[in-house]
Amino acid sequence: MTTGLAAIFVEPYKFELEELPVPEVEAGGLLVKITAAGICGSDLHFYRGHLQPGNWTGDPLNRPTIIGHEMTGVVAKLGSDVSADSLGRSLKEGDRVAYTYFFPCLKCYNCLRGQLNTCPNRTRFRKPVEEYPYCSGGFAEYFYLPRGHFVFKVPDELTDAQVAPVNCAVSQVIFGLNKANMRLGDTVVIQGAGGLGINAAAAAKEMGASRVVILDGSKNRLDLALECGADEIIDITEYNTSESRIARVKELTEGRGGDIVMELVGLPDAFTEGLELTRLGGTLVEIGNMWKGGKTSLDVATTVWGNTTIIGIAHYDPYTLPVALDFLVSTMDKYALPQLMSHSFPLSEINTAFAEAEWSGKQDGTVITRAYLTP
Repeated sequence: MTTGLAAIFVEPYKFELEELPVPEVEAGGLLVKITAAGICGSDLHFYRGHLQPGNWTGDPLNRPTIIGHEMTGVVAKLGSDVSADSLGRSLKEGDRVAYTYFFPCLKCYNCLRGQLNTCPNRTRFRKPVEEYPYCSGGFAEYFYLPRGHFVFKVPDELTDAQVAPVNCAVSQVIFGLNKANMRLGDTVVIQGAGGLGINAAAAAKEMGASRVVILDGSKNRLDLALECGADEIIDITEYNTSESRIARVKELTEGRGGDIVMELVGLPDAFTEGLELTRLGGTLVEIGNMWKGGKTSLDVATTVWGNTTIIGIAHYDPYTLPVALDFLVSTMDKYALPQLMSHSFPLSEINTAFAEAEWSGKQDGTVITRAYLTP
């Protein structure tokens, strides 16, 4: 039996390496040999133990399991009836691919209405390690795509490090901006200059934003944001109160606030602050807070008198993934997005990689922008 190395998440702050069986590829399925997997901010929440069974809206986290969802790889084996990607392009073993890590059922009420990212039956990753198909997370050598998957060939111009976050950070923010009805000339305010925030800055600029303002407390992330579409940065270690940050955003936007504000930090109070950063009649896109129990105090009248549109985004429509790949190709010489994946670690050093990527509690401003793992 063929096996593949996997990093098993056994408890907060701890992974164990184990060889797991590689499943037989069934009709309609596809086996990917992973070449790069990014450490997403949500992975850090798992790492810290924030996301436990019952306190978030995703699948139960049945430890021990394999986490990780930002990934890319090559086709290791195709199902008997699979010969093309989801755009009908010829697909063969060895081809580089990007793919969604969630799988809509395609036959429920939400799917029939074209809201594939809201499918209540969509299967995801993070199954118990003993449960078939075993290869159900990104921090492993293999990942299994079942029947009904969405997979796309990767342009030759892109490196694996560039492609790894495309099925999460890049696609998610592009989808969020589309859902917010991004318009030419809009001002976009972004809370958080991690992987999502920096990609959001570049995407917003490419979609016609007249001004992009981004807030974060890491100097190296803010410096990179300026090379990736941001016009203005706000260092929250300098503007260290909500009131001062709101005032600074208003100052930069002629007193209005953002047409679109994106909350990408994942802290409940950032959502409340985001409402205050949004102009009258503007839109707040909430992506960061994705676990239950994240409470914040809110004066609901703020949304009424502000005529504020609030959009929650989890996952994206799969059509966004090839759009995101094209976006990376078209902007690779315009923005410094290739520098976003700043540190590489072998899968065997995953505990070190997470310890280095962990930004919580760090005060020196030298936070890793994004780390990724290789076989």
